[in-house]
Parts: sequence; C-alpha cells; structure tokens
Amino acid sequence: MNNSLLIQLFDLSGRVAIVTGGASGIGAGISCQLAIAGATVIVADIDISAGQSFAKELCSEGASAIAIQLDISNEDVVKSCFEDISREHGAPWILVNNAGIQNRKGMFEISGDDWDAMQKVNLRGAFLCLREAAELMKYEGQGGRIINISSASIRHPTTEGLAAYAASKGGLASLSQNAAFELLEHNITVNTILPGGVMTPGALGATGPAPSAAAQRRPPLGQCTPEDIAMATLFFASPAAQHITAQQLAVDGGWQLT
Repeated sequence: MNNSLLIQLFDLSGRVAIVTGGASGIGAGISCQLAIAGATVIVADIDISAGQSFAKELCSEGASAIAIQLDISNEDVVKSCFEDISREHGAPWILVNNAGIQNRKGMFEISGDDWDAMQKVNLRGAFLCLREAAELMKYEGQGGRIINISSASIRHPTTEGLAAYAASKGGLASLSQNAAFELLEHNITVNTILPGGVMTPGALGATGPAPSAAAQRRPPLGQCTPEDIAMATLFFASPAAQHITAQQLAVDGGWQLT
C-alpha cells in the first residue's frame, strides 16, 4: 500500500481555508481538522475573543491559524473581511459556511421579524460569504472548495420550533445546488453536509421549546460530535473529492433510519 498517496489525497498544505463560526462547536472541530491537514485556517467568528483564543491554541500545537471578527449578516463587513484575507493571506481555496443560529419558536409564536433574523444569518449570510469567496477563487484561477453546513432537519423534522431554522437550512442546501452549477466552469465545487443532532454550545444554548419526541432518540450509531462533521468536511475539501460537487452528505449516526 502506498501510504504517501493516501496522505496526498487529504493534504491541504498551502491552502487557505475560511471557516465561519469557526471558534466553537462544529466550527471549531472543522477548523482543527483542516489545520491538521495542513491548511492555513482563518477562524472567522463574530466573537473575536473566542476566535483569538482558539487560533492561539491551534498555533501552539503547530498549526497555522488566524482569527478575524466576522458578522456574516453585514454585507459591507463580509466584503471587507474577504478582501483583507485575500490581501494578507492569499485567496481562499476552501470556504466552510458553518456560522448560524438556531433559536426555536413554535409555528404560532414566530413573528415575521424572527423569521427574517434567522434567514439573515443562516441563508443570506452564507450566500454573501459564498459569493465573495467564489469571486476570489475565480480571480485566482485555481478552483476551490465550498462546503455548506446545513442540517438533517431539512429531511426529517426532529422537534417543535424549527420551522424557520429548517427553512433557512433548506434554502442553503438549494443554494449549494445552484452555486455548484454556476461555478462548475471555474472548477469550484460546492457540497452540503447535513449534521444530525450535535451537542454544541449553540444548540444547547438555543432558546425555545426543549427537544422532544424524535429528537430525544439516540442515533443507532451513537451521538455525533463536531469531529464527525469535521471529517466529512475534510473529505469534501480534499483532493480526494475533486470530482464531487452538488452533493449532500448526512452525518447523523443513522438517525434517519429509525
């Protein structure tokens, strides 16, 4: 067996990777895994203190990581941040759209403003980052990888109060399909990961009805962790997935089979 070939298939050395919401939860797991694979990871998080602390931790372990403050709901900020990243570190080759919010409200309690706030971060913000990253990738001419973190809840409702959240994540999955089509000529792949329930600070701190019914079932293969989502992300970001685009991969411990 040629071990060097196997290593090359997942080697991201020399690549710049932007991970939104990269300082905690699933984002932290993804940032860590991409850094282990050799990428220079831009930990883009609205909480700059958490981002700096986590980037420092990664660097202490020999990785290359930089923290930036990024509010993906602000178009001007997104444009400015991506320009700064490209100027200071080079054009991104990987974008992971992970940042999001998950507050829960029942169908009869959610207001139009609540709905808009969810879409503004989870869908509009992801679109803004995708657009800016793709523009930089196109200009660089070396192709790229875009991975959008959606949710398994778009395939099967899990608990009450997730209508706005699931709608935003369903929109993100649809955005992935159309972006993959439009970016194909530039050798930029776009894929989607659908995590099942992952116990993260964001999920545990979400307001609204507590998870119930199906959401309380233990997945047949066990509860997923941020590292499980990170490994799927690494695959889509790696040379091993160079001919894969417009695909959805559920990482849910087999929950949808129960």
